[in-house]
Amino acid sequence: MRSEINSKAVAMSVAEMSVCSGRHHYYSFCLSVLLLVTATAAEDPSAILSRFQQYLQINTAQPQPNYYEAAQFITSQAKSLSLESQTLEFVKGKPLILLKWAGMDPTLPSILLNSHTDVVPSEHHKWTHPPFSAHLDSATGNIFARGSQDMKCVSLQYLEAIRKLNASGFRPLRTVYLSFVPDEEIGGNDGAGKFSDSDVFAKMNVGIVLDEGLASPIDNYRAFYGERSPWWLVVKAVGAPGHGAKLYDNTAMENLLKSIETIRRFRAAQFDLVKAGLKPEGEVISVNMVFLKSGTPSPSGFVMNLQPSEAQAGFDIRVPPTADQASLERRIAEEWAPVSRNMTFERLDNTLALGQFKQKVSVNDKFGRPAVTAVDSSNIWWALFEEAIIKANARLGKPEIFPASTDARYFRERGLPAIGFSPMANTPILLHDHNEFLNKDEYLKGIDIYESIIKTYASYIQHPRDDASREEL
Repeated sequence: MRSEINSKAVAMSVAEMSVCSGRHHYYSFCLSVLLLVTATAAEDPSAILSRFQQYLQINTAQPQPNYYEAAQFITSQAKSLSLESQTLEFVKGKPLILLKWAGMDPTLPSILLNSHTDVVPSEHHKWTHPPFSAHLDSATGNIFARGSQDMKCVSLQYLEAIRKLNASGFRPLRTVYLSFVPDEEIGGNDGAGKFSDSDVFAKMNVGIVLDEGLASPIDNYRAFYGERSPWWLVVKAVGAPGHGAKLYDNTAMENLLKSIETIRRFRAAQFDLVKAGLKPEGEVISVNMVFLKSGTPSPSGFVMNLQPSEAQAGFDIRVPPTADQASLERRIAEEWAPVSRNMTFERLDNTLALGQFKQKVSVNDKFGRPAVTAVDSSNIWWALFEEAIIKANARLGKPEIFPASTDARYFRERGLPAIGFSPMANTPILLHDHNEFLNKDEYLKGIDIYESIIKTYASYIQHPRDDASREEL
């Protein structure tokens, strides 16, 4: 029925256009016919949602993500859109898919739309629907799946937005790249890390990067201009072993517990700032203990009458780019793991001292500046982003610092502007949670928003006298 309507509408439009040539009073009728053709040619939303569900059903959960099946799906979508495609493997078994929508002026800085293909594991028995079933609830319109928010939605929204732009006849002035990278959920070093440091990336002449953001429980969308850097710290305490009944000074467990209490008080003070509304979560230093290791194992568990000679605790610390890094390092050395309490760890220069950083990402870029993207008129890419959101009849909240870490940091470290954005409004934040879902209407609306962003970015012509723009590019 749809094709029959289209055929009749096209035939009518051709006939009427020949009649109305030179007849001004027929122009409005001709325009109405052309709009009818465009409306009837629009793709059925069920097909769009089906592609999203297909991608969600590919199990790319760490630690054994099915990267190749995901890569095959992405490249098949690229082929249907006539996009150039190449597969890069900086690390064997971890394919990175890079797509290219060639611009009419390849000398202009390009746009990079980045997303990751891997997702976090799921406790299947705690989900209402299997996490890789991509179940669409008919009553609510919610699509339940691991990755529905983090961040397979964004990956497919990029592609669907380009599909719509292609269908409308739009041709980009600037080249648009899409990267589908592995390993973000385990640090990103083998994916975006190696990609951003590659000759391939250098030749792309990237001007702006878009990456993932977070859902918003209210009407406003959220955008992120920076993120907290992970400092993964292991504090180790040592002491003489002894009988479980004897009281000793400076035992390993006692020293470690003193440090844990000191760290807990610091955490509470930072958290109080968030609770009081004085600072958003992304602007405080978060500290969470993630493991505690001690004791002498026995066949039935642990030896109960022996005090251990070593004890360790692991902490996930997230440091915003606005924090005083040197002050935090002094706090760790002097309060959290002082030598006076037999606390030890390995410095980055491998000398024994006050703790061991399992991972320590700088809050600055390679030029020594805070790794943040300007969100004012000095950054033309931010101005264009705001413009595109308004064109899509959407609203932005105040720009934020992302509370965790994303692949965007690898691009900001190179001094490039990068904006974190996932168009999910009126949606609970469920990344890494049980029963992660995204409503189908929010997903479809997000495609329209990306269509506006990509069109605005890809159409931007740099004005010769725009010094601020020239510096940013």
